Amino acid sequence: MLEEACPALFGRDPWWHFLFREISIHASLLLVLAIVFVATVIRSAFGFGEALIAVPLLVLCMPLRVAAPLAVLLSIAIAAMVVAQDWRHVHLRSAAGLLLATVFGIPLGLLVLTNGHQELVKAGLGILIALFAAFSLAARDALRLKNEHRALLLLSGFLAGILGGAYGMNGPPLVIYGSLRGWSPQHFRATLQAYFLPASILGMIGFWSAGLWTRTVTHEFLLSVPVMLPAVFLGRAINHRFSGAAFLRYVYCGLLLLGGMLFVEAVTQHV
Repeated sequence: MLEEACPALFGRDPWWHFLFREISIHASLLLVLAIVFVATVIRSAFGFGEALIAVPLLVLCMPLRVAAPLAVLLSIAIAAMVVAQDWRHVHLRSAAGLLLATVFGIPLGLLVLTNGHQELVKAGLGILIALFAAFSLAARDALRLKNEHRALLLLSGFLAGILGGAYGMNGPPLVIYGSLRGWSPQHFRATLQAYFLPASILGMIGFWSAGLWTRTVTHEFLLSVPVMLPAVFLGRAINHRFSGAAFLRYVYCGLLLLGGMLFVEAVTQHV
């Protein structure tokens, strides 16, 4: 009798189901915003490194087809803000050379992506990146380029294109070149964002052409803007507090993590 009188309490969809669903939605949103905030602070402070946090954690809250374009859309916004803030610190020729070489590396990266031995290639790259970072941490001032090295600049951009096309991770070769040049924390941050801005726009065009820039992606991005904006300014404040030597130690630690992440991903996918 009570069930018939109060179907909202005892029917197929009682009121507490909707309550728990709302709580779940809000908890998921808070987690997404926390991920975006932390990833943005890291990106704004160091110029790279959000790949360690953004997509791997966002896929816990949403499908990969939403997380990947969302991360790229956030990358565009962050890079645009950083360039607008510190455009005077951009090494324009370096950024342009890296970007030009990247365009030629992307097709090769796509070939690697479709190759049956891509896990082996990823593991090898991870090991090389981690070894470079470990060596640089041990012998800090052993490797330095006093002037722009055109061949190495183009090679770094080309390798960034390969990594970006194959694994969506352009950063390591760019970071290695910047560390060899001994860029200041401000130049490091600004120059990498001057590279990532057009590169991310090209990536987003690719998502749009594939039909992956959806209303859901735009909705999640707009919800993320209120936490992204203060995170960019916080990252900038952190960046401006770094000295050159301390900053490079953090950069090498970040490279060590990126190299390890590539290796672990390759091994787990192979298994």
